[in-house]
Order: sequence, then C-alpha cells, then structure tokens
Amino acid sequence: MSLLVSGSRRLDLAEDALSEAFARAAQRWPTDGVPTNPAGWLYSTAHRQIIGQLRAEDIAGRKAPLLALRPGWVPAGDPQEQLADDRLHLAVLCCHPALPRESRSALALRLVIGTPTEQIARLFLVSPTTMAARLTRAKKKIVLAGIPLGAPIDDELRSRLDEVCRTVYLAFTAGYTPATGPDLVRADLAGEAVRLAAILHNLVPDAPQVHALHGLLLLQHSRRDARQHDGRLVTLADQDRSKWHDDEIGAGLQLVGRLEPADGYADELRLQALIAAEHARAPTSAATNWTEIAGHYAILEGRTGSAIVRLNRAVAVAEAHGPHAGLALLAGLDDILDTSHRLAAVRGELAFRAGDTELARTSYRRALELCGNEIERAHLCARLAEIDTAS
Repeated sequence: MSLLVSGSRRLDLAEDALSEAFARAAQRWPTDGVPTNPAGWLYSTAHRQIIGQLRAEDIAGRKAPLLALRPGWVPAGDPQEQLADDRLHLAVLCCHPALPRESRSALALRLVIGTPTEQIARLFLVSPTTMAARLTRAKKKIVLAGIPLGAPIDDELRSRLDEVCRTVYLAFTAGYTPATGPDLVRADLAGEAVRLAAILHNLVPDAPQVHALHGLLLLQHSRRDARQHDGRLVTLADQDRSKWHDDEIGAGLQLVGRLEPADGYADELRLQALIAAEHARAPTSAATNWTEIAGHYAILEGRTGSAIVRLNRAVAVAEAHGPHAGLALLAGLDDILDTSHRLAAVRGELAFRAGDTELARTSYRRALELCGNEIERAHLCARLAEIDTAS
C-alpha cells in the first residue's frame, strides 16, 4: 500500500487497486499456484490497475492533472527496496493537520503498517466500529481535500514530528505485543518501526522527540529473542539476558545518555527511554532499580494521565514496595481499561503474591476471557493452574 500510494499519489485508487489484486490472487493462486514473489505479483497487478484507471480518467478529461506519477515509478523487482522511506512519507501524509487529531496515527497504522482495524481499536481503547468509522472519514478527507503526498520538506516534517513519532511508537507496539493471533512478538513489524525511527533520526537528528524515540525503540527491541522459549512466554524476570542484543543496547544507551529534559511528547518519550535504559543496564532481574523506574512512571503519569502508564507504574511499585502497594494503584482502572486483559493479569499476579488466591483466580479467569493472543493465553492458563495447585 505504501509504495502504491507514494507512486500514484492517489489513496483512493491505491486502495481499490490493491483490493482488486487480492481478489485476483484469491481466484488464480489456488489453481495456478502461488508465484515466487507474492508481494511483487500483488504490487505489479495493483500498479497496472492504477495505470489503467488513470488513463481512463485522462481520456475522459475528468482529472487529467492527477495522471502525473512520481518520476521513475515502475513495477520494481523487489518492492521492499524503497518501502521504508515511502512508509515514512505516507506516515507524514496521514499526520496532516487537516485530518482530525484522533484519526492521524490510527490511519497511519492502517495504511503504513497494515495493522488490522481491531488491533488499532485496542491500542486507542475504543470499539472496532468506532475506529472503522474514524478511518473511513479520514481516508475520505484525504481524497476530497486533495492532500498531496511527497517527500516531506523540513518545515512540514518538523510541524508533524509529534504525530509521526507517536505513529512509529504505536506501530512498534503493535508488532512487539500483538493483541491477537499466534505470535507473542512480530519482530518483522517491530523491526520495521525501528527502521522508520532510524530514518526519521537521520532526517532530523536534532529533534529531541526523534532522538528519544530512536533510543527507546532500540532498547525495547533488543529483548525480542528472549521473550519466548519453545513457544512459551518468558517473563522479564526469567529472561535469558545473554539473548538480549548488546549492540542495540549499546546504541540505545548512548542515545538515551544524551537526552535532556524537554517539553510535551518529547519528554514523555524521554521518560520512557529512561525506564527502558534501567532495564537494559541491569545484569540480572534482581539488580533492576525498580525504585528509579517507579519514580519515572510517576512523573510520566503526572504528565499524561494515562491509564496504561498507571498500570505499568503499579507493576514497578509492586516490585519496589510490595504487592499491596501495587494493587492499590490499580484502583479505578477497570472502567478505563475494561477490555484490557493485561490489567486483569497484573491484578491476578499481584493478588497471588499478596496471598489473596480468590482474587488472583478471578482475575486470571477474567484475563483469559479478554486475551486474544494464543501464547499469552497459554501463559495465563499455566499461572491459573499454579494458583489452583498452591491453594
């Protein structure tokens, strides 16, 4: 999608062409076989569809100026070659100030990364129906307003940096902690977000929010290979830290070490990067400075009022000051995070540590009702079995 939109500069045609390409694939591949390069086949088919439609429009004299394509835009042997750069351009388009603020990052996730609408809705704590309506309105706005797509100029990019950084971070989160499906982590999607952050950092290396984002994502992504073993979730405390990527940790710590207090979203990212740095520095789980982490979360919560930050803070406080202190911070979050299995899972774990096996059992059962990720569900089932055995 990103390559098609960047080449044609027509979001409406790109969406229709890609849908047509998938429809043709569904018809032909079962009998003809899957091509050697499925992505290239879909791209070429959609590209031809767009060219045909543009020519038809030109002949009809309705929208002739839109026939101008990006110079050199021809079907590529490997569409992935320029995909990362084009995705950044498309992210900047989706963060255009003419679009509603609540739709910008969501639209970028849908078009740039291909995140399913249901998962985007989970990230933004709204229903899938509400999110689908937002995305539809935003796409229509781009088409009707004729918002252009092109390489972002300096002022244009800087004016949208907060939204672009927020989008890249959400894209990373969608890959690093998928809400549904069989994978605990989609390292390919998370890695793409890290690459986008690196491209952004090269474009505007002096921007504090970009600097913080790049360091934060490097540190978080460095733990990807230790988060599961033989198809099972491995908690942070039990991870084999020799599997963490030292080169990424070193680069991330170097970036974070140069961060200065900032304003707005840049400081939110700085605080999150400082938290990630504390985890990265600790040679063992027991050596983690949870008091420092809890302090960073307290400041971050004061800046954002985020329920997710409060949830993470509760975990840190429980590690630093005991499970009862952590449980106290969960009060009042149910109405805000009523569809989050992680709230129920955290409450279950802290309740078990505090000796309240009934609350722990109830909470883990609630988490299982809400969880759509298969590996996380298996972990929750195992913890519930341990509680039943212990009681």
